[in-house]
Amino acid sequence: MKPIEFTEFELENGLHCIVHENHIAPIVTLDVWYHVGSKNEAPNRTGFAHLFEHLMFQGSKHVGKTEHFSYVQEAGGTLNGSTNFDRTNYYETLPANQFDLALWLEADRMASLNVNEENFENQRSVVIEERRQRYDNAPYGRVYEELHKRAYIHHPYRWIPIGSIAHLQEATVEDAQRFYKTFYAPNNATLVVSGDVSAKEAREKIEKYFGDIPRNGDVPRPKNEDAPLTEEIRDTFYDNIELPAIFIAYRICNATSSDADVLDVISALLSNGRSSRLYRNLIHEERLAQSVATHASANEHDGLFHISLIAQQATPLAELEKRFDEELQKIVEGNITEYELEKAKNSAEMTLTRRFSNNFGVADSLAYFHTFFGSASEINQEMKRVESVSLDDVRRVAKKYFGEKKRVVLYWLPRSMKLSG
Repeated sequence: MKPIEFTEFELENGLHCIVHENHIAPIVTLDVWYHVGSKNEAPNRTGFAHLFEHLMFQGSKHVGKTEHFSYVQEAGGTLNGSTNFDRTNYYETLPANQFDLALWLEADRMASLNVNEENFENQRSVVIEERRQRYDNAPYGRVYEELHKRAYIHHPYRWIPIGSIAHLQEATVEDAQRFYKTFYAPNNATLVVSGDVSAKEAREKIEKYFGDIPRNGDVPRPKNEDAPLTEEIRDTFYDNIELPAIFIAYRICNATSSDADVLDVISALLSNGRSSRLYRNLIHEERLAQSVATHASANEHDGLFHISLIAQQATPLAELEKRFDEELQKIVEGNITEYELEKAKNSAEMTLTRRFSNNFGVADSLAYFHTFFGSASEINQEMKRVESVSLDDVRRVAKKYFGEKKRVVLYWLPRSMKLSG
């Protein structure tokens, strides 16, 4: 794969800008990352980063409520935003001749978002309802939250981005205004342009639209510190579900560690595709599980390795857990072939190739590497890091993180089992 070329510059107000020229099609993506996620929230005011994902579409000085959507869609574009533990992003993909529109919209809400009582009350109600529908009243909806509150002791990853209904209900519009003034500023943002625009034109227009927005003071950052897990933590939940399940989380490294790429390969070995260890053995051959999934979430700070095992109706969860542990132990002991490793690496490389094949994928990756690695040029090392993973790396990393049962294990059972038992 050819190196991804880009240029970088920083405005006097601290806004870091990256431009990747791609003239294959007359399309441009603008992706703005704010270095704020749920880990930047106060323990008694969780949910604010996600709340602002909604508030940012409620209008600014020159843009009416929800007009951001209509402007972009009527110009033939698409847009969205997302929030996680570490960052919030907003992006538009538009015909290249609408580049100014995207810049104007993003600059206006960075400079003058309407964080007023009406918008705050309205979007707080929307977020509370979203929490009820997607988490509290959805099958397995609270798994992620319950894992995190047990896997972390003090670190703010112990709550998830959706936040607490109680905290949102107790919050005031003044709390929201302080959050906005602290984090939604040019010196806490990265702006990436990817597409059919020259670096010279992009710089001129970015300076035109964003150059006069004042910077804020220094942004507070939580530290990557927490007490270690010293034992296995187990719990059981009853839910309105049909199939029992096991959910497991191990603490792992942060995204900048070389172990993170190895953990992605281990995840692929375990659950990526029909020939993966868990699918082949637990689903196809032994018919113990209905579905299996693993995911290495190496975040800006030390993350989690997630395992999801949804059982067949008649499978005892203790048996399913035992068989999973046996398969994981084989990897810890180095029972892996070169063929398996190459297949897993090919899968990871294919994921990267797909991500780098479109404007948004490139833009988001450049923002990611600048924000968390401190260098956007790391985008051109990612494929090499995956290619270099060896069998020794897999053995070493598997033993390091999975060699002892210092983890969270949740049994998720149908409510009917509690009523009958």
